[in-house]
Amino acid sequence: MPRTIWSGAISFGLVTVPCHVQSATEDHSVRFHQYHLADMGRIRYRKVCELEDRVVSEGEIGKGYELTKTQIIPISDAELSNLPLPTAKAIQIDAFIPLASIDPIRIGEGYYLAPDGQVAAKPYKLLRQALGRSSRVAVAKWAWHGRERLGILRVKDDVLVLHLMRWPDEIRDSTELAPPPAQVSDQEIEGALALMDTMTRDDLESEEFRDTYTQALEEIIEAKREHREPAELPEPEQPAQVLDLMAALNESVARAKASRGDTGEAEVHEMPPPKKAGTKKEPAKKTAAKKTAGKKTTGRRPRTA
Repeated sequence: MPRTIWSGAISFGLVTVPCHVQSATEDHSVRFHQYHLADMGRIRYRKVCELEDRVVSEGEIGKGYELTKTQIIPISDAELSNLPLPTAKAIQIDAFIPLASIDPIRIGEGYYLAPDGQVAAKPYKLLRQALGRSSRVAVAKWAWHGRERLGILRVKDDVLVLHLMRWPDEIRDSTELAPPPAQVSDQEIEGALALMDTMTRDDLESEEFRDTYTQALEEIIEAKREHREPAELPEPEQPAQVLDLMAALNESVARAKASRGDTGEAEVHEMPPPKKAGTKKEPAKKTAAKKTAGKKTTGRRPRTA
């Protein structure tokens, strides 16, 4: 059972839903400590007071705001939790919005909201079903870890999920990172779309979507524990510099199809380059001229590819 990291209520108009907030994700990364290589003694970080030059305990440590180098304003946890804000003890829903209208760069960690007891069961179900039918998400604010947060509530299966969101002024301007001007042809775009089609999946549950880095680390740790050499892994293919986009797209489509067991030919074909302006047309053959002699000329048919 996940640990409760925050308790309060969802405020939906005059409806209140008591709830617990629990983390919706797990981190399975391999974690390392630091050791002194000479004797494998553990290296630890200690909290030292700069003025007294001694290690201090957790009970002696508090928060403070540095007004100047010599003036620190202490702020207690009680003062933070008792701020006169409607969001101090509640997740306050302020609006509803289509999920597609939110830039994904603003969406962060997800947390499950569990109803707090039988009294919360009915309003919790009411909000969950109303959100599900509306095809929208709820935009909410609440105070957590010393600051007011922005987030969205959505439905996952039968549970409400709260996602952290960044405030608009926390998103950096990306205009200066735009690439320099470059021309991309329609056939190159069609080639990229064909490659996307070959790489389209219905879900992300297949074996290829696994954490191979952590798996390789665990294999090294296990091999060292057993005093043996770890199995050799194939060297990853180094990406080559792309000089011909169409050739690279054709090769990519062929490889993607081969990896999925499709032996059909690649569907991206390079079109012949357009004729340069000012190029003289070749004279028509005499035989063709004889056949058309004496006939009234109508509008020319468009040239077929």
